[in-house]
Amino acid sequence: MPDRAAVGELAAGVIADLVTRKPDALVGVATGSSPLPVYAALAQRVRDGVTDVGRMRVCQLDEYVGLPPEHPQTYRAVIEEEVLRPLGLSAESFLGPDGTADDLPRACADYELALRDAGGVDLQLLGIGSDGHIGFNEPCSSFGSRTRVKTLTQQTRVDNARFFDSLDEVPWHVVTQGIATISEARHLVLVAAGESKAEAIALAVEGPLAAIVPASALQLHPHATVIVDEAAASHLKLADYYRTTYAAKPDWQRL
Repeated sequence: MPDRAAVGELAAGVIADLVTRKPDALVGVATGSSPLPVYAALAQRVRDGVTDVGRMRVCQLDEYVGLPPEHPQTYRAVIEEEVLRPLGLSAESFLGPDGTADDLPRACADYELALRDAGGVDLQLLGIGSDGHIGFNEPCSSFGSRTRVKTLTQQTRVDNARFFDSLDEVPWHVVTQGIATISEARHLVLVAAGESKAEAIALAVEGPLAAIVPASALQLHPHATVIVDEAAASHLKLADYYRTTYAAKPDWQRL
């Protein structure tokens, strides 16, 4: 894709196509900067009357541990601001883990059950960290991991400090869907833009399957789609082949 906006438009189209076929689809949403153009493009489709998401359900990928519910940087608050409100979705359409629970392991197990009881995730939207993490599965996370508490790396905390008044305010711990949990979604859609993501994308798509690059687990998934702009694709050895296969994709074959 030529730029971030085009990445967002294409990914939004994938979600819209899913919801057209399955109006009550459960869509997993991610936070961070990469998915923002997707949400903006999807909201524009809703405003234009092109796509109806009234029955769509949304589930959360991860959450900080210990932030009070009223804190503006809880991921629940971010999703409310960036996804639920622009799409006109109610709180009843939302599933998320409890980062304030007294018994966090139990809260993680409860979220696994909630996802299962909801019928499983139809499409999980993902970003990617500069170190290759997905969700908050930091490098060397197990490919068999389930929803659990993780300790953030210092680099992730530094990356996220821009959303807080200081680095000291960034929590050390999060609840995150594990790699095995994420991989149970029927369709994985990873979006990325910018040169800063180029190395991670190359390692995830073309590198060895390795826990040090958690996103490389997408290589094992039967339906994984990676949508990137030209800058994020700049380290891919087979970029020309990917462009050719996309251009020659049959009309009947969805992303």
